[in-house]
Amino acid sequence: MFKKCKRLNDNIFTFEDLKYSKVTLIKSISGIRGTIGGKAGEALTPTDIVKFTTAFGLWVVEKTNKKKIVVGRDARISGEMVRNLVVGTLQGLGIDVVDLGLSTTPTVEIAVPEENAGGGIIITASHNPKQWNALKLLNHEGEFINDDEGKKLLEIAEDIDINFAEVDNLGKAKQDDTYLQKHIDKILALPLVDVKAIKAANFKVAIDCVNSSGGIFVPALLKALGVETIHELYCTPDGNFPHNPEPLPENITALCYEVTKNKADLGIVVDPDVDRLCFVCEDGSPFGEEYTLVAVADYILKNKKGNTVSNLSSTRALRDVTENAGGEYSASAVGEVNVVTLMKECNAVIGGEGNGGVIYPELHYGRDALVGIALFLSHLAKFGKSISVLRASYPSYFISKNKITLTPEMDIDKLLLAMEEKYKAQPHSTIDGLKIEFDKQWVHLRKSNTEPIIRIYSESDSETAAENLANKIISDIKEILK
Repeated sequence: MFKKCKRLNDNIFTFEDLKYSKVTLIKSISGIRGTIGGKAGEALTPTDIVKFTTAFGLWVVEKTNKKKIVVGRDARISGEMVRNLVVGTLQGLGIDVVDLGLSTTPTVEIAVPEENAGGGIIITASHNPKQWNALKLLNHEGEFINDDEGKKLLEIAEDIDINFAEVDNLGKAKQDDTYLQKHIDKILALPLVDVKAIKAANFKVAIDCVNSSGGIFVPALLKALGVETIHELYCTPDGNFPHNPEPLPENITALCYEVTKNKADLGIVVDPDVDRLCFVCEDGSPFGEEYTLVAVADYILKNKKGNTVSNLSSTRALRDVTENAGGEYSASAVGEVNVVTLMKECNAVIGGEGNGGVIYPELHYGRDALVGIALFLSHLAKFGKSISVLRASYPSYFISKNKITLTPEMDIDKLLLAMEEKYKAQPHSTIDGLKIEFDKQWVHLRKSNTEPIIRIYSESDSETAAENLANKIISDIKEILK
């Protein structure tokens, strides 16, 4: 059975698939995530939270011999409950906890090495709806654990036989609310963050922080950058998300209206844990999440020659901008940890993902909306024209995102091999599914890790061409399956 779902230029599956999926506890290299409530082993229940926190604590001590872990959370409703379980469990293992309270994913990433901790736990389900929460797991460098480490952790979780610490050896927990300012200070100290230029531009900015921790961090950063006029929308960090929290065009219509109503120069939207960043132009049109990284990379490359990295499903525009600046572009498998690994190998000066994720290694190796804001505003201030004119200066591409649902017994790997054989004459990559290039067009086929689904992303210089390319590939798949 085939199911085709098509929309242009957005990640249409994550929110709806997770909202209605029967799979409510997902274990992956990005952490443990699931819906709150239900039966243990089937959702993210207190039992599961304790189980996987215990496994992570044991893994950290075994790997680093450090009994200290940094914990932070976004503002979602279940956050305090999950935090209490996580902190208590770590203390029960004899591990000290540095609790940042309401924080952001990049802030915790910065805090881990600063605290000389063995690892970090960020309690957030990122852009997923309010019924979801998760444990995002960091190594001692403040970076996401890799695939091998994730597999080891899951093995420990399924075979836990330990004695918890006795009363005199319990871990200590301390709250530390200084990392908001420390994070901002590190951003302000970056040579390419030009506070003087931003302040002189006298930007009027509207922001949507989806009632999570961005409501604390984004206004504080903007004020530190010299932005005096800030129109705040959904900045109460109570976890009551006013809309689908994934920062896609159809979810930020209120911000688009706010920008035009207040005659703002631009709008800024972040997701609940502030690692994804999107902009709105002065006319109320979305800048495009794919172009967040493109614009920031353009600014970096204008000031420092170097290489860039994004994942295989991100826009070709980054490659164009990079090559025009004399650098080399490389594409990684999908997933932040994969992007970071390749960035280190290529000595990339900037990288990230087309979902609005900016990774600036001069600060740290993690998606960081806050440093993205500072670099983008520096760029826009020096550009001296409107944000819509800036957007028009970049190569214009369109991404069509589709999926087909197959019957569970179908061999998706065999299907992808058949597609690779069919298009063997075209430049292609198999590091993550199958990506096939057709001059400046491309199509990327990836299988889901949880469902019998193939996701089909295609890009071209027009909406029609991108959709036609996707339809051609879908037709080829149907023919192979006959």
